[in-house]
Amino acid sequence: MKKKICFVTTIAASLRTFLLKTAEALYETGEFEIYFMANPDAEIEKEFPEFVHFIPVKMKRGIDAELIKVILNMKKIFKKEKFDVVQYFTPNASFYASTASRLAKIPNRVYTQWGMVYVGFSGIKRKIFKLLEKTTCANSTYIEVENRANLRFSHSEGLYPESKGVVIGNGSAAGVSLERYDVSKKDEFRASVRAEHQIPEENFVFGFMGRVTRDKGVNELLTAAQKMIEEHQDVTFLIAGALSDTNVLTLNPQLYAWAQECPNVILAGRTPVPEQYYAAMDCYVMPSYREGFGMTIIEAQGMKTPVIISDITGHEDTMLPDVTGLCVPVRSSDALFDAMNTMYADKEKCALMGAKGREYVENNFEQKKLIGLIVEARKNLIKNN
Repeated sequence: MKKKICFVTTIAASLRTFLLKTAEALYETGEFEIYFMANPDAEIEKEFPEFVHFIPVKMKRGIDAELIKVILNMKKIFKKEKFDVVQYFTPNASFYASTASRLAKIPNRVYTQWGMVYVGFSGIKRKIFKLLEKTTCANSTYIEVENRANLRFSHSEGLYPESKGVVIGNGSAAGVSLERYDVSKKDEFRASVRAEHQIPEENFVFGFMGRVTRDKGVNELLTAAQKMIEEHQDVTFLIAGALSDTNVLTLNPQLYAWAQECPNVILAGRTPVPEQYYAAMDCYVMPSYREGFGMTIIEAQGMKTPVIISDITGHEDTMLPDVTGLCVPVRSSDALFDAMNTMYADKEKCALMGAKGREYVENNFEQKKLIGLIVEARKNLIKNN
């Protein structure tokens, strides 16, 4: 009989982006029946293969007054379906699903720890969210951590004992598909994206990919961008990512208004072809305040694009400082500006860092190898229980 595994996230798009390839590999073994659980999303649901059973469950981000209702609803579903494995990923979904699956006596409760939201908070808010994180960890029978830096941090914070927690391979949510991130097409992709956005070929392009929000360091990025554009007219900033009101309202309004009007800043919105956008960049910049891992950093390097990143725990294993890019203090627009100037001034070194970045990704984050290790881990988990 096939084993039933249910993947739970808050947003259905996360299942599509990070988990679909793993789900496909598990299904292809012939040993697993696949279920997805997330907020209702009819459009995303259409993109799932026929073998995926999608279970819509309404749940909100942040602390919500209806959390008990959500947990009880999940518990009812888990008891009915009698899953062999419930695996959860994003913060809210993980708290709900870990609690509900424990109450439902699911034997294998897998927490994929993509990062700890509380590290970006202070005071009482930090204490509350740290308690929620510890509760999720305590509810889980198995914790799969996205990188070794976060595993060390979790142990030092007392989130769970040193006997608990593993990193699969070299970490990351899903690795990088070397077929999709095909560097032989880099020139083609570069020309296409630059033509679409009318970026002169001679311009040096700094890029960003992700939610356009304060916690991603976008205020610091735009502050540094102002200085760079004042000094260098042949610089363009290509910013790709969701431009929802919820996101941009967290930004400095004067900075965002400037970005909207500046001809050297392109707010491209979300793109379904990130590999093409990375190819159009001469340097990728990710100054985030907190990350579980920093997938976009290894994706950018997968297209031979050097990186500038903030020195946070979640970024530690994503690049090689001074080899594949530069690492700067978090929340420092001045340090970001200096690093950008370094990359701009030495284009030959910048290109060499890009080539080293591709090698680093090939050797450490190739997707097929990582997914193979995850599949084996799931098989062993069930075999040992």
